[in-house]
Amino acid sequence: MKVLLLKDPKEDDCGQDPYIRLSHPEGYGGLIFTSPRAVEAVELCLEKDSKTEVWRKSLKEKWNAKSVYVVGNATASLVNKIGLHTEGENCGNAEKLAEYICFRESSALPLLFPCGTLKREILPKMLKDKGIPVESLTVYKTIPHPGIQGNLNSYYSQQGVPASITFFSPSGLTHSLKHIQELSGDNIDQIKFVAIGPTTAHALAAQGLPVSCTAESPTPRALAAGIRTALQPHGC
Repeated sequence: MKVLLLKDPKEDDCGQDPYIRLSHPEGYGGLIFTSPRAVEAVELCLEKDSKTEVWRKSLKEKWNAKSVYVVGNATASLVNKIGLHTEGENCGNAEKLAEYICFRESSALPLLFPCGTLKREILPKMLKDKGIPVESLTVYKTIPHPGIQGNLNSYYSQQGVPASITFFSPSGLTHSLKHIQELSGDNIDQIKFVAIGPTTAHALAAQGLPVSCTAESPTPRALAAGIRTALQPHGC
């Protein structure tokens, strides 16, 4: 049985320099990270021009005196790697994290939100509707991987039509669906489509694709369990 996992397209940390904002923690009530890529962009910034020492000696401690909100354990792990304590990682998605922040946050200062070019507006909107200011900072952009079509062609030619395809983001779906449809042809109906979370599931449904399963949480264990269930005759 063949299972194809489609992760995000190529993501470049080529947005704005987050260090300018990170060097002024006094101007913010805390941080929000909803993407591992955003954390990686910040980490790359800290590694340039000896900024790591300043971060380690003073800035990190000042940010740790504030709230650092994250979505998912993968993002939390990367934030911990740069020395920050996190909360909210068990919320599962941006909507639930926004609810968590609304319940917890009381600072009048804005929350700094390093993000990508394709970020959804629901989290900033939910917070602003509750009077919690947010300052979004674009630190990376998402572009299609130049080898996605060739990689899919190679997979199909060697393995045939997969039993299941898992998508990790709406952008991954956008940049691969046309190729998958062409390669699968009439056999596309036999593929079980799995989503990492509700946002990606909605994107699949919007394309008219049946969602066989959505992972209960954005973790490898939950995703693996969802795929196993989806491949069973009764689905999930």
